[in-house]
Amino acid sequence: MSKTPVYFIPGLGANSLIFEKIDLPKDQFECFFIEWKKPLKNENLNEYTQRLIKNINHKSPIIIGVSFGGIIAQEIAKSIQVEKTIIISSVKNENELPILYRVAKKLNLQYLPLGTFFNKIFNIYKKTVTSKKKKERFKLYNKYLSFRSNSYLNWGIKNILNWKNTNANLNIVHIHGTDDEIFPSKNIKNAIFLPKAKHTLILTNFKWLNQNLPEIILENEKKADL
Repeated sequence: MSKTPVYFIPGLGANSLIFEKIDLPKDQFECFFIEWKKPLKNENLNEYTQRLIKNINHKSPIIIGVSFGGIIAQEIAKSIQVEKTIIISSVKNENELPILYRVAKKLNLQYLPLGTFFNKIFNIYKKTVTSKKKKERFKLYNKYLSFRSNSYLNWGIKNILNWKNTNANLNIVHIHGTDDEIFPSKNIKNAIFLPKAKHTLILTNFKWLNQNLPEIILENEKKADL
């Protein structure tokens, strides 16, 4: 029996290490991990997505995206045939974005170097941290959030604020935490909600994901066999 190809896309600034605790049955699934590329000058979201698609070498794969990676996963599904799109801690359209994001868009703040500002604040705060607990937290940030160039973050934030999913893929599964602090669950519709899970549920709720993802992935195949 051939294995089901599953492609994973991390969140904004994150690398594929965020999936290190995900363990799908190796006799059923073959996992691949897409890393971020440096955006080209004036490159739009579709053009960037087309470059990432070149790393997908299977027909009708499963695409799993976290946060901004969930947005990219949906964009990929518009361009190639996929078996299923699974998004985690993400959004399906601009209406699921927090109101602060939508206000920022109306004020055209997406054209400001917000990523550069974030990096400056991050570096200043990091230098002033003295507690052991917070230092350990920064070690985790450096481990999982290694794509933090100003140009990349500026590009990513702008595309999140400007994103409009006018051609939503119906074959999509949305997994979301009820305590997500980035994309509050009150704005999210038609999702599998994990109680008390936060935006980092890919790391904190990996046991639930390992137990349930195989069935979620293969659900359509089981129905087809009936």
